[in-house]
Formats: sequence, structure tokens, C-alpha cells
Amino acid sequence: MPRYRLLVEYDGSPFVGWQRQDNGVSVQGVLEAAVEKLCGHRIAISAAGRTDAGVHATGQVAHVDLPRDYPAETVRAALNYHMNPQPVAVVEATVVDDGFHARFSATGRSYLYRILNRRAPPALERKRVLWLPMALDAEAMDAAAQRLIGHHDFTTFRARDCQAASPLKTLDVLRVTRMGEEIHVVAEARSFLHHQVRNMVGTLQLVGRGSWSIDRVTQALEARDRRAGGPTARPDGLYLTGVRY
Repeated sequence: MPRYRLLVEYDGSPFVGWQRQDNGVSVQGVLEAAVEKLCGHRIAISAAGRTDAGVHATGQVAHVDLPRDYPAETVRAALNYHMNPQPVAVVEATVVDDGFHARFSATGRSYLYRILNRRAPPALERKRVLWLPMALDAEAMDAAAQRLIGHHDFTTFRARDCQAASPLKTLDVLRVTRMGEEIHVVAEARSFLHHQVRNMVGTLQLVGRGSWSIDRVTQALEARDRRAGGPTARPDGLYLTGVRY
């Protein structure tokens, strides 16, 4: 059975997340239904990251084994046709060898968190950004972010129901930049704990407001206690932007 690597983008707003669930429509479910229409039976699809409800993607990677050889362009076009009008698109389809696995072959993942920082609420970007109308100091947020880079126990920034075997992770990049009315937080690592990026953003925005000092971020990290961290930022502003192999 030939294996196809899929580059997928989606608006996560209407979905219960990537993973197939009984309580609503998932991105995985939409893709698998499209595959079934293409080849006649349901086939499981694996992804690099199981994004939460409301989280978006511009660079999700998935793979699927199909029962016969199709031109890669046919796979891309057919899946997009069958997924319409759901806000999911296969941007690229590529034939890969059987050793490729979207999740386990990955060596890094990149996320972007978008904060709209202006007095007026979003209209066109509603559910695609976190709106914070109060003044935020992006430079202070970036300075605080540097305290989290490296290999640490990230229990403070881990969801209480996280199923990862260990809270130890190596954060390669955490960068905060103002882009006009938006503040962008970029995070890169081999892998992340459940809600890690959203919990880090929730903490950094407290620094941006002036509610927390930069040193308090270090203290929160060292506490290894979720109660010591800031709130979990809404999923609206989070995007999976890329996967490295």
C-alpha cells in the first residue's frame, strides 16, 4: 500500500480538535471521510500533532496508506473536493516510503500564537486571534520568554490532564515580536506538553501587562507547579505552522 504525506491547513474554530471523537466533528474525521469517498473504505490517518479544539494549522503534516497507487496530485485534488465546504485543505500530497511516520519521524514542531493588541475588537479575525485591548509591552514579554528556553521541567506550563510520560522538554525557540497591531509568539521544540504553548502565552501576557515581573516567570518555572503559572490562553490564536523531519 503506497504511503502519502499530506501537508494540511485548517481553521480549527468549528472542530473538536484534530483527533477523531464522539462528541463532534474533528479534522481527522473530515479527512478520513474524504479518503473513504476516494477509495471506498475508511482508513486511519496519522498526524504530527493532535491540535486541540479551536486551534488552527498552516503546516500540519499527516500520512495515509492508500490501497492502490494514485498520482499525488489526484489525491490532493480528490480529498479537497470531498472535504468541501469544511475549512480543511490538503496543500500538498507526496508519495513517501513506508518508513515515514507523520508523528514519530518528526524532529521538531513550530507554533505561532497571535495576539491582537488594540482597543477595537476583531471582526474579520474573530476566533483566529486572542484579543487583548490593554497595552502590552512586547519587549518585556520577549525578555521573560528567554527565561523558558532550554531543557527544563515544564510542569508549571503543563495541562493537569497531560498524558506525557515526563514533564521534561527542551524549548529551542520562544520569541515575542510586535507586528503592528499584533504580537506574535513563536515557539519551537521537538515536542510540547499538552497546553504548554497556551500556558506559556498566558503567563507572558501577565508580564506584558505589568502584572508580573520577568523574575516571577523564572520563579514559576522553578516551582514545577501548574498553580504557579499564568492562565491558559484561549485556543483561538494558536497555529501549528510547521513540522521538521
